[in-house]
Amino acid sequence: MTDILDDLAWRGLIAQSTDLDALRASMAKEPITVYSGFDPTAPSLHIGHFVPLLTLRRLQLAGHRPIGLVGGATGLIGDPSGRNTERSLNSTEIVAEWVDRLRGQVGKFLDFDAQPNPALLVSNLDWTGELSAIDFLRDVGKHFPVNRMLARESVSARLAGEGLSYTEFSYQILQSYDYLELFRRYNCTLQIGGSDQWGNITAGADLIRRVEGGHVHVLTQPLITKADGTKFGKTAGGALWLDPEMTSPYAFYQYFLNSDDRDVIHYLKVFTFRSREEIEELEKAVAERPFAREAQRTLAEDLTELLHGRPELDAVVAASKALFGQGELAELPAATLRAALAEVPKAEVPALGAAYVDLLADSGVVESKSAARRAVKEGGAYLNNRKITDESYVPTADDLLAGRFMVLRRGKKSIGGVVVG
Repeated sequence: MTDILDDLAWRGLIAQSTDLDALRASMAKEPITVYSGFDPTAPSLHIGHFVPLLTLRRLQLAGHRPIGLVGGATGLIGDPSGRNTERSLNSTEIVAEWVDRLRGQVGKFLDFDAQPNPALLVSNLDWTGELSAIDFLRDVGKHFPVNRMLARESVSARLAGEGLSYTEFSYQILQSYDYLELFRRYNCTLQIGGSDQWGNITAGADLIRRVEGGHVHVLTQPLITKADGTKFGKTAGGALWLDPEMTSPYAFYQYFLNSDDRDVIHYLKVFTFRSREEIEELEKAVAERPFAREAQRTLAEDLTELLHGRPELDAVVAASKALFGQGELAELPAATLRAALAEVPKAEVPALGAAYVDLLADSGVVESKSAARRAVKEGGAYLNNRKITDESYVPTADDLLAGRFMVLRRGKKSIGGVVVG
């Protein structure tokens, strides 16, 4: 069971640990219980949450017991880590709704029927909600030296800037109390989280030592970055969300399909369950046949199937091929077609009537109407994968896909769309 730590290290999933050798010894002795927390600060988790979530799954597959904690209580407060300004507080009703949504997302990746290590899914409101302010201050707060709290990077950075309210200042106490409660209730002895959570998590380990005399472990994971310096998980439309209504399966697939050669092997290690041998073969393919993009395709397919299921993966792969003339566009579901066109330049028109060359220019597929006419003359202009040879052609209702869409293409790679109505 200790091989899991070697695997995590090889995948680049260990940033800091209180004592890796001691953790290895604990795992060798018997299966341990591990948790990671997810706060409902939005109606969905995003791709960054995938790192600890999939690590919980890896640890469960290795025989350990995972706990997914959704922050019904901490979500009402807000973590100051990584923020320059005070977080806006959401209502209890909104947080409760988001807790339910996150429960479904976290639960999707854990096995609650596995024996002898079934997963658990909990909310910290279950124990924090019972605490009075007096009990919280007397029984928990007294164990937190203020000078040490002030020294934590997430606090000191804010104090040097716009300041920090007592509400957010207390966040690390609440998170620490979670670890204490999970230690008491389930003998949880390992907490994992992002490297920006180091101060909060080690505070929890220290609280357990002070209150219960227990020795527990902390393991943090690197925050994912991109080789080109742009922020990982950010798209033109915002964050890459796990909810298909917020980031479509098609957009999710395309994001990873377009991974930089410099990033793709790291992403395969972090986000997939491919073996070392498989990933090393893909690494060789990147070096020898970068044009084939085998690693990117594997990454995109594995992740899309993992998150959205095989039917959605088949639909987005079919859409990707059809958009570039390798499949039948008319067979695509309307939702998949809409999601695909959301990722390309497009024109929105109230009704049919415009000439094809005008639509080609207005959509942004070509830079001007003269360029559109030239594309038609040269034989490189397509409507729904059908070559257009008449410069004066005006699309009709028969050209509409799912009643309101058209796909425009110049050559093999320049794709655009039209949405009617």
